[in-house]
Amino acid sequence: MPLVRRQALSLQVRLPASIELDDLIQAGTVGLLEALSRFDASQGASFATFASQRIRGAMMDELRTRDWLPRSVRRASRSVDEAVRRLEQRLGRAPEETEIAGELDMALADYQKLLHDTNNGYLLPYEEVVADSGEPAASADAGLPFNALLDRQQRARLTAAIDALPEREKLLMALYYQEELNLKEVGAVLGVTESRVSQLHSQAVSRLRAKLHESARSTDI
Repeated sequence: MPLVRRQALSLQVRLPASIELDDLIQAGTVGLLEALSRFDASQGASFATFASQRIRGAMMDELRTRDWLPRSVRRASRSVDEAVRRLEQRLGRAPEETEIAGELDMALADYQKLLHDTNNGYLLPYEEVVADSGEPAASADAGLPFNALLDRQQRARLTAAIDALPEREKLLMALYYQEELNLKEVGAVLGVTESRVSQLHSQAVSRLRAKLHESARSTDI
């Protein structure tokens, strides 16, 4: 149970204030119970490692059942993704913030406000990538070879997409996801406000989704 609480606290700091800690703990407890029923010591992994994956997966499943963004904001978010994708194809590089705003026919201030609004709906980028196929850690057949291969392929595409980000956004992602700093702490490192970090994070996620979309299309072809 302390492991469930630690996972919930770690995740909560990255989510909107409307997400209650108790809800995450409740979902994580379900994952823990599932781990107890499925754990096989002969596979070599420790129970703590196995349970940690199941707990986190259960929390992510719970979060996916929630829809805290208005439809209008979601539509606007997709428009940003599409604008970034068009500009990258046209320019052959990561577009500047002003270029994205121009592509959307928006004032820069309005575009930045949109970024801030949409950021409240984003989970971790990796979870966004695997959402369509289900969180591997929470899946009952997560150990199947095909799922493991799919997981590796998705991670490889995501890594390549992150490497293509502008340097400041790449640093932001590293501080936020690898070093696990919160938005305020990231802002202190970058020398910008917490609100600005929120905008940059949202923009980075749009860039990642544009890259991953193109990568997926190329793979299908």
